[in-house]
Amino acid sequence: MFSDHFLEATTRAVAAIDRTAVETVAKTLAKVRDGGGRLFLLGVGGSAGHASHATNDFRKICGFEAYCPTDNVSELTARINDEGWEGVFSTWLKSSRLTAKDGLLIFSVGGGSLEPPVSANLVRAMQYAKEKGAVVTGIVGRDGGFTAKIADACVVVPTVDPQLITPIVEGLAAVVWHLLVSHPALSRSKGHWEQIAPAPAVAVAAE
Repeated sequence: MFSDHFLEATTRAVAAIDRTAVETVAKTLAKVRDGGGRLFLLGVGGSAGHASHATNDFRKICGFEAYCPTDNVSELTARINDEGWEGVFSTWLKSSRLTAKDGLLIFSVGGGSLEPPVSANLVRAMQYAKEKGAVVTGIVGRDGGFTAKIADACVVVPTVDPQLITPIVEGLAAVVWHLLVSHPALSRSKGHWEQIAPAPAVAVAAE
């Protein structure tokens, strides 16, 4: 069955994730936060959804001052209209006064590339971050692309099936960032359901 194949491939990808890389990302992000830096989370397509969700988690669970440019559709589309798609994130970071204390967290299946141009807006943002001395981290897939090449810390979800790259990478990106916000180096509060005591067992009387 396809369900068996998909879940088996996902299991193999989970097993192949570099745990040391995950630990390095966690400690790198904790250093940014503890140094008074902000976190900017970037992604396009499904990864934009990840960036938005993860921003909530890093703010609420980790006490991070975190922002996601794709959450503001008005500004995003105005910048695309006036400045072009490739520069949309780099100019947004400029307006946010990105500094060397701050960090980026990139979500991307391919990691970005200028040639051929794939997610070039992410590449431009990372280049600008490096110019400012900011920290770059990522959760990416395939070969990691530009992100894996220049990031200070990066988790690459390995390719286990070339026909299932996008769904497995995007699915496991969510697993990895939930691991990060739960990591002792970053977590400052438990999730809502982890704070609620389990309901007492209800005894059922025998009839």
